[in-house]
Amino acid sequence: MHILVTGGAGFIGSHVVKLLVNDGYKVTILDNLVSSDKKSIDPKAKLIIGDIVDSKKSQQALREIDAVIHMAGLIIVPESVKDPIKYLKNNVIGTVSFLESMRKANVTKIIFSSSACVYGTPEHLPIEEDAPIHPDNPYGASKASIETYLQTYNAVFGFDSIVLRYFNPYGPGENHQPETHAIPNFIEATLKKRPIPLYWKGEQIRDFIYIEDLAQAHIDVLNLKGHQIFNVGTETGVKVKDVIDEIFKIVGYKVPVDDLGRRPGDVAANYASSKKLAKAVGWRAKIDLNQGLRRTIDYYKSLKHQIMGDLQKGKITHLKQFHQ
Repeated sequence: MHILVTGGAGFIGSHVVKLLVNDGYKVTILDNLVSSDKKSIDPKAKLIIGDIVDSKKSQQALREIDAVIHMAGLIIVPESVKDPIKYLKNNVIGTVSFLESMRKANVTKIIFSSSACVYGTPEHLPIEEDAPIHPDNPYGASKASIETYLQTYNAVFGFDSIVLRYFNPYGPGENHQPETHAIPNFIEATLKKRPIPLYWKGEQIRDFIYIEDLAQAHIDVLNLKGHQIFNVGTETGVKVKDVIDEIFKIVGYKVPVDDLGRRPGDVAANYASSKKLAKAVGWRAKIDLNQGLRRTIDYYKSLKHQIMGDLQKGKITHLKQFHQ
């Protein structure tokens, strides 16, 4: 089976690609590398540098493809609040353009990386897949719009469209520049012994899912048919401030917390029911928060050592070069 992963050089995409390759799948990646690095790509995968709105590049990438895992898109909630049109153009119009390229190439199976943001402020917890959709920010609105188009492409063109609604992924390999996600910012600040940036005094409740568990869900659903929607989470809600306390316990010291107040677009609490996915394919989250945080902290420690080693060897002359 030959799989195309759009956005396969990104944080989640590169982990999905690695699992696919290890499981014996043939993998092609379509990525514009605007917010990712080809160094993260498994060398057994083929990389095509291009954008999903470029029909020529998309058609090239879709040759002899059996299924698409679609992960290309913008993901920063605060940015979406500042520039909704950017998220409409990149995420929604970009995806519909790519769906048309798929239709022309006669590739009709797609696994889509959606988000718990489509639910907005939930009426009940844990959140089940039949909960009302009312996103609280333009990023979530873009994901909800794409889900609607996928349902339409299933109804009109016979696409198999499997939607995975992620909760809060974290783990080794997350190196966005700038980094806006909570756990990597908490860990990096702690390791550098700087104040931790914290919104809402850390009272928000989230469902933090380790990257390898999340990546595995994409492989597990590859053979499903029709239009189906699944939550992908641990089914456990954790206060953000408790995550910080867990990090402090692991490293053995504390650092100050920088109270940043409220942030537009945030939801007070969400965590998943993933029973539907477990019933369909037997998937469940295996890595608990403590174990996942330990692995992630070890990764950032090794990254810090690598940077210092490269500085000493003259491979980089300024820390900013490491992130370019």
